[in-house]
Amino acid sequence: MSIELLLAAAQGNGTYLPWVVAAVIVFGVFAAILLLLIVVYGQLWFQAYMSNANVSLLSLVGMSLRRVDARLIVRAKIMATQAGLGREKETGITTRRLEAHYLAGGDVLKVIRAIIAAHRADLDLDFDRAAAIDLAGRDVLEAVQTSVHPRVIDCPDPKRSHKTSLSAIARNGVELRVRARVTVRTNLKQIIGGATEETIIARVGEGIITAIGSAESHFDVMENPDRISKAVLERGLDAQTAFEIVSIDIADIDVGENIGARLQADQAEADTRVARAKAEERRALATAREQEMKAQVAANRAQVILAEAQVPLAMAAAFRQGNLEALRAR
Repeated sequence: MSIELLLAAAQGNGTYLPWVVAAVIVFGVFAAILLLLIVVYGQLWFQAYMSNANVSLLSLVGMSLRRVDARLIVRAKIMATQAGLGREKETGITTRRLEAHYLAGGDVLKVIRAIIAAHRADLDLDFDRAAAIDLAGRDVLEAVQTSVHPRVIDCPDPKRSHKTSLSAIARNGVELRVRARVTVRTNLKQIIGGATEETIIARVGEGIITAIGSAESHFDVMENPDRISKAVLERGLDAQTAFEIVSIDIADIDVGENIGARLQADQAEADTRVARAKAEERRALATAREQEMKAQVAANRAQVILAEAQVPLAMAAAFRQGNLEALRAR
Protein backbone atom coordinates (compact mmCIF):
# COMPACT_ATOMS: atom_id res chain seq x y z
CA MET A 1 0.00 0.00 0.00
CA SER A 2 1.43 3.37 -1.02
CA ILE A 3 1.64 6.49 1.13
CA GLU A 4 -1.10 8.22 -0.96
CA LEU A 5 -3.56 5.38 -0.30
CA LEU A 6 -2.78 5.51 3.41
CA LEU A 7 -3.43 9.25 3.48
CA ALA A 8 -6.68 8.83 1.55
CA ALA A 9 -7.90 6.17 3.97
CA ALA A 10 -6.94 8.38 6.87
CA GLN A 11 -8.97 11.29 5.52
CA GLY A 12 -11.99 9.01 5.19
CA ASN A 13 -11.67 7.88 8.80
CA GLY A 14 -10.14 10.36 11.20
CA THR A 15 -9.83 7.80 13.96
CA TYR A 16 -6.79 6.11 12.40
CA LEU A 17 -5.04 9.33 11.37
CA PRO A 18 -2.40 9.35 14.19
CA TRP A 19 -1.47 5.72 13.52
CA VAL A 20 -1.14 6.34 9.85
CA VAL A 21 1.10 9.36 10.47
CA ALA A 22 3.28 7.30 12.81
CA ALA A 23 3.52 4.50 10.25
CA VAL A 24 4.51 7.01 7.59
CA ILE A 25 7.22 8.44 9.86
CA VAL A 26 8.57 4.99 10.71
CA PHE A 27 8.53 3.99 7.09
CA GLY A 28 10.32 7.20 6.16
CA VAL A 29 13.00 6.72 8.82
CA PHE A 30 13.52 3.10 7.75
CA ALA A 31 13.75 4.14 4.13
CA ALA A 32 16.24 6.89 4.99
CA ILE A 33 18.40 4.46 6.99
CA LEU A 34 18.26 1.90 4.21
CA LEU A 35 19.14 4.55 1.66
CA LEU A 36 22.08 5.72 3.83
CA LEU A 37 23.37 2.16 4.17
CA ILE A 38 23.10 1.64 0.44
CA VAL A 39 24.97 4.88 -0.23
CA VAL A 40 27.74 4.13 2.28
CA TYR A 41 28.12 0.37 1.97
CA GLY A 42 26.23 -0.46 -1.22
CA GLN A 43 29.24 -0.45 -3.53
CA LEU A 44 31.38 -2.45 -1.11
CA TRP A 45 28.63 -5.00 -0.44
CA PHE A 46 27.87 -5.36 -4.15
CA GLN A 47 31.57 -5.93 -4.86
CA ALA A 48 31.70 -8.68 -2.24
CA TYR A 49 28.46 -10.19 -3.49
CA MET A 50 29.60 -10.36 -7.09
CA SER A 51 32.86 -12.02 -5.93
CA ASN A 52 31.07 -14.60 -3.75
CA ALA A 53 32.97 -13.25 -0.74
CA ASN A 54 29.99 -13.83 1.59
CA VAL A 55 30.03 -10.51 3.46
CA SER A 56 26.63 -9.27 4.62
CA LEU A 57 25.51 -5.67 4.89
CA LEU A 58 25.09 -6.00 8.64
CA SER A 59 28.69 -7.26 8.90
CA LEU A 60 29.88 -4.12 7.14
CA VAL A 61 27.91 -1.96 9.56
CA GLY A 62 29.34 -3.89 12.52
CA MET A 63 32.86 -3.38 11.18
CA SER A 64 32.36 0.36 11.19
CA LEU A 65 31.08 0.26 14.76
CA ARG A 66 34.08 -1.86 15.81
CA ARG A 67 36.46 0.48 13.96
CA VAL A 68 37.57 -2.19 11.52
CA ASP A 69 38.64 -1.30 8.01
CA ALA A 70 35.76 -2.84 6.08
CA ARG A 71 37.40 -2.35 2.69
CA LEU A 72 40.47 -4.26 3.82
CA ILE A 73 38.40 -7.17 5.16
CA VAL A 74 36.34 -7.34 1.99
CA ARG A 75 39.46 -7.20 -0.13
CA ALA A 76 40.98 -10.05 1.86
CA LYS A 77 37.83 -12.16 1.49
CA ILE A 78 37.75 -11.50 -2.24
CA MET A 79 41.41 -12.46 -2.60
CA ALA A 80 40.85 -15.72 -0.73
CA THR A 81 37.72 -16.52 -2.75
CA GLN A 82 39.21 -15.73 -6.13
CA ALA A 83 42.34 -17.74 -5.30
CA GLY A 84 40.20 -20.84 -4.91
CA LEU A 85 41.15 -21.62 -1.33
CA GLY A 86 37.79 -23.29 -0.73
CA ARG A 87 34.83 -22.63 1.50
CA GLU A 88 35.01 -20.76 4.78
CA LYS A 89 34.41 -23.93 6.81
CA GLU A 90 37.35 -25.63 5.12
CA THR A 91 39.86 -22.78 5.24
CA GLY A 92 38.71 -21.03 8.42
CA ILE A 93 38.90 -17.66 6.67
CA THR A 94 35.70 -16.15 8.01
CA THR A 95 34.79 -12.51 8.37
CA ARG A 96 34.87 -12.68 12.16
CA ARG A 97 38.35 -14.27 12.23
CA LEU A 98 39.68 -11.68 9.82
CA GLU A 99 38.26 -8.92 12.01
CA ALA A 100 39.79 -10.53 15.11
CA HIS A 101 43.20 -10.69 13.46
CA TYR A 102 42.90 -7.06 12.37
CA LEU A 103 41.92 -5.93 15.88
CA ALA A 104 44.87 -7.91 17.31
CA GLY A 105 47.24 -5.79 15.23
CA GLY A 106 47.96 -8.32 12.49
CA ASP A 107 48.51 -7.73 8.80
CA VAL A 108 45.42 -9.32 7.25
CA LEU A 109 46.41 -8.91 3.62
CA LYS A 110 49.90 -10.33 4.19
CA VAL A 111 48.41 -13.38 5.92
CA ILE A 112 46.03 -13.97 3.01
CA ARG A 113 48.84 -13.55 0.48
CA ALA A 114 50.95 -16.03 2.43
CA ILE A 115 48.13 -18.59 2.51
CA ILE A 116 47.56 -18.15 -1.24
CA ALA A 117 51.29 -18.56 -1.95
CA ALA A 118 51.43 -21.67 0.25
CA HIS A 119 48.36 -23.07 -1.49
CA ARG A 120 49.96 -22.53 -4.89
CA ALA A 121 53.17 -24.22 -3.72
CA ASP A 122 51.26 -27.11 -2.10
CA LEU A 123 52.49 -26.24 1.40
CA ASP A 124 50.59 -27.04 4.57
CA LEU A 125 49.65 -23.63 5.97
CA ASP A 126 46.24 -22.85 7.43
CA PHE A 127 44.85 -19.56 8.64
CA ASP A 128 45.52 -20.23 12.33
CA ARG A 129 49.23 -20.93 11.82
CA ALA A 130 49.66 -18.04 9.39
CA ALA A 131 47.95 -15.64 11.81
CA ALA A 132 50.07 -16.94 14.70
CA ILE A 133 53.27 -16.44 12.71
CA ASP A 134 52.21 -12.91 11.81
CA LEU A 135 51.30 -11.99 15.39
CA ALA A 136 54.61 -13.47 16.60
CA GLY A 137 56.43 -10.75 14.68
CA ARG A 138 57.66 -12.90 11.79
CA ASP A 139 57.09 -12.02 8.17
CA VAL A 140 54.76 -14.85 7.19
CA LEU A 141 54.86 -14.02 3.48
CA GLU A 142 58.65 -14.00 3.46
CA ALA A 143 58.63 -17.31 5.34
CA VAL A 144 56.47 -18.91 2.66
CA GLN A 145 58.61 -17.44 -0.10
CA THR A 146 61.77 -18.77 1.58
CA SER A 147 60.13 -22.20 1.78
CA VAL A 148 59.54 -22.13 -1.95
CA HIS A 149 62.78 -20.37 -2.93
CA PRO A 150 65.58 -21.31 -0.46
CA ARG A 151 67.81 -18.50 0.73
CA VAL A 152 71.60 -18.46 0.87
CA ILE A 153 73.31 -17.30 4.07
CA ASP A 154 76.99 -16.41 4.26
CA CYS A 155 78.97 -18.01 7.07
CA PRO A 156 80.34 -15.87 8.56
CA ASP A 157 78.10 -12.98 7.65
CA PRO A 158 80.23 -9.83 7.18
CA LYS A 159 77.23 -7.64 8.01
CA ARG A 160 76.86 -9.20 11.46
CA SER A 161 80.38 -10.12 12.58
CA HIS A 162 82.60 -7.93 10.34
CA LYS A 163 84.61 -11.06 9.47
CA THR A 164 85.11 -12.45 6.00
CA SER A 165 86.24 -15.98 6.91
CA LEU A 166 86.38 -18.56 9.67
CA SER A 167 89.77 -19.47 11.13
CA ALA A 168 90.41 -23.12 12.06
CA ILE A 169 93.57 -25.13 12.72
CA ALA A 170 94.20 -28.71 11.59
CA ARG A 171 96.11 -31.19 13.72
CA ASN A 172 99.39 -30.44 11.97
CA GLY A 173 99.12 -26.85 13.18
CA VAL A 174 98.34 -25.14 9.87
CA GLU A 175 95.61 -22.49 9.89
CA LEU A 176 92.85 -22.60 7.28
CA ARG A 177 90.55 -19.67 6.55
CA VAL A 178 87.19 -20.88 5.28
CA ARG A 179 84.14 -19.13 3.90
CA ALA A 180 80.92 -21.13 3.53
CA ARG A 181 77.49 -20.55 2.01
CA VAL A 182 74.52 -22.17 3.72
CA THR A 183 71.30 -22.75 1.75
CA VAL A 184 68.24 -22.81 4.01
CA ARG A 185 64.49 -22.85 3.64
CA THR A 186 61.87 -21.96 6.20
CA ASN A 187 60.41 -24.70 8.38
CA LEU A 188 56.83 -23.49 8.80
CA LYS A 189 56.14 -26.00 11.58
CA GLN A 190 58.94 -24.66 13.79
CA ILE A 191 59.02 -21.01 12.80
CA ILE A 192 57.18 -20.05 16.01
CA GLY A 193 59.72 -20.34 18.80
CA GLY A 194 62.47 -21.59 16.49
CA ALA A 195 65.95 -20.12 16.45
CA THR A 196 66.83 -17.49 13.84
CA GLU A 197 69.61 -17.10 11.26
CA GLU A 198 72.18 -16.11 13.89
CA THR A 199 71.88 -19.56 15.47
CA ILE A 200 72.30 -21.28 12.09
CA ILE A 201 75.43 -19.24 11.36
CA ALA A 202 76.90 -19.94 14.80
CA ARG A 203 76.21 -23.68 14.60
CA VAL A 204 77.57 -24.04 11.09
CA GLY A 205 80.69 -22.08 12.04
CA GLU A 206 81.23 -24.31 15.06
CA GLY A 207 80.77 -27.43 12.93
CA ILE A 208 83.26 -26.24 10.32
CA ILE A 209 85.90 -25.44 12.94
CA THR A 210 85.36 -28.84 14.58
CA ALA A 211 85.61 -30.68 11.24
CA ILE A 212 88.87 -28.93 10.32
CA GLY A 213 90.28 -29.43 13.80
CA SER A 214 89.70 -33.19 13.56
CA ALA A 215 91.60 -33.46 10.24
CA GLU A 216 95.13 -34.87 10.46
CA SER A 217 96.53 -32.39 7.95
CA HIS A 218 95.37 -29.32 6.14
CA PHE A 219 96.12 -31.12 2.88
CA ASP A 220 93.28 -33.56 3.64
CA VAL A 221 90.82 -30.69 3.97
CA MET A 222 91.99 -28.93 0.82
CA GLU A 223 91.86 -32.14 -1.20
CA ASN A 224 88.31 -32.97 -0.08
CA PRO A 225 86.41 -29.85 1.00
CA ASP A 226 83.15 -31.79 0.84
CA ARG A 227 84.18 -33.75 3.93
CA ILE A 228 83.53 -30.58 5.91
CA SER A 229 80.02 -30.23 4.47
CA LYS A 230 79.18 -33.86 5.15
CA ALA A 231 80.51 -33.72 8.69
CA VAL A 232 78.51 -30.58 9.45
CA LEU A 233 75.27 -31.85 7.88
CA GLU A 234 75.45 -35.12 9.83
CA ARG A 235 75.30 -33.18 13.11
CA GLY A 236 71.72 -31.97 12.52
CA LEU A 237 72.45 -28.31 13.16
CA ASP A 238 68.97 -27.17 12.09
CA ALA A 239 67.23 -28.80 15.08
CA GLN A 240 64.92 -26.45 17.01
CA THR A 241 65.42 -23.70 14.45
CA ALA A 242 63.04 -21.93 12.09
CA PHE A 243 64.98 -23.20 9.08
CA GLU A 244 65.91 -26.43 7.38
CA ILE A 245 69.46 -26.66 6.02
CA VAL A 246 69.41 -27.75 2.39
CA SER A 247 73.16 -27.71 1.73
CA ILE A 248 76.46 -26.33 3.02
CA ASP A 249 78.96 -25.34 0.34
CA ILE A 250 82.56 -24.35 0.97
CA ALA A 251 83.01 -21.23 -1.13
CA ASP A 252 86.67 -20.50 -0.40
CA ILE A 253 89.64 -21.99 1.50
CA ASP A 254 92.88 -20.10 2.14
CA VAL A 255 95.98 -21.35 3.92
CA GLY A 256 96.98 -19.09 6.78
CA GLU A 257 99.88 -19.22 9.18
CA ASN A 258 101.62 -22.30 10.52
CA ILE A 259 100.32 -21.82 13.99
CA GLY A 260 101.81 -25.10 15.23
CA ALA A 261 105.34 -24.18 14.14
CA ARG A 262 104.98 -20.71 15.60
CA LEU A 263 103.74 -22.14 18.88
CA GLN A 264 106.63 -24.60 18.95
CA ALA A 265 109.08 -21.78 18.26
CA ASP A 266 107.50 -19.69 20.98
CA GLN A 267 107.64 -22.66 23.33
CA ALA A 268 111.30 -23.30 22.48
CA GLU A 269 112.10 -19.64 23.09
CA ALA A 270 110.24 -19.77 26.37
CA ASP A 271 112.10 -22.94 27.37
CA THR A 272 115.41 -21.23 26.46
CA ARG A 273 114.52 -18.28 28.62
CA VAL A 274 113.63 -20.60 31.47
CA ALA A 275 116.92 -22.50 31.06
CA ARG A 276 118.84 -19.23 30.99
CA ALA A 277 117.08 -18.05 34.07
CA LYS A 278 117.84 -21.31 35.87
CA ALA A 279 121.51 -21.16 34.72
CA GLU A 280 121.74 -17.59 35.91
CA GLU A 281 120.24 -18.66 39.21
CA ARG A 282 122.77 -21.48 39.55
CA ARG A 283 125.61 -19.09 38.62
CA ALA A 284 124.46 -16.59 41.19
CA LEU A 285 124.28 -19.33 43.80
CA ALA A 286 127.77 -20.52 42.84
CA THR A 287 129.12 -16.98 43.04
CA ALA A 288 127.53 -16.49 46.42
CA ARG A 289 128.95 -19.82 47.60
CA GLU A 290 132.39 -18.82 46.33
CA GLN A 291 132.21 -15.57 48.24
CA GLU A 292 131.13 -17.47 51.32
CA MET A 293 134.08 -19.87 50.96
CA LYS A 294 136.48 -16.94 50.51
CA ALA A 295 135.12 -15.38 53.65
CA GLN A 296 135.51 -18.70 55.45
CA VAL A 297 139.16 -18.97 54.26
CA ALA A 298 139.87 -15.45 55.48
CA ALA A 299 138.31 -16.32 58.82
CA ASN A 300 140.41 -19.48 59.07
CA ARG A 301 143.59 -17.53 58.21
CA ALA A 302 142.77 -15.04 60.90
CA GLN A 303 142.42 -17.86 63.39
CA VAL A 304 145.79 -19.30 62.25
CA ILE A 305 147.44 -15.93 62.70
CA LEU A 306 145.93 -15.63 66.14
CA ALA A 307 147.18 -19.09 66.94
CA GLU A 308 150.69 -18.27 65.64
CA ALA A 309 150.69 -15.14 67.79
CA GLN A 310 150.13 -17.32 70.85
CA VAL A 311 153.35 -19.34 70.21
CA PRO A 312 155.84 -16.61 71.26
CA LEU A 313 153.75 -15.86 74.27
CA ALA A 314 153.78 -19.49 75.22
CA MET A 315 157.57 -19.71 74.75
CA ALA A 316 158.09 -16.60 76.85
CA ALA A 317 155.95 -18.05 79.56
CA ALA A 318 157.95 -21.26 79.35
CA PHE A 319 161.30 -19.35 79.76
CA ARG A 320 159.96 -17.48 82.74
CA GLN A 321 158.83 -20.63 84.36
CA GLY A 322 162.06 -22.39 83.51
CA ASN A 323 160.30 -25.17 81.76
CA LEU A 324 162.23 -24.68 78.57
CA GLU A 325 165.66 -25.01 80.35
CA ALA A 326 164.58 -28.09 82.15
CA LEU A 327 163.68 -29.65 78.90
CA ARG A 328 167.16 -28.80 77.53
CA ALA A 329 168.92 -30.25 80.65
CA ARG A 330 167.16 -33.44 80.32
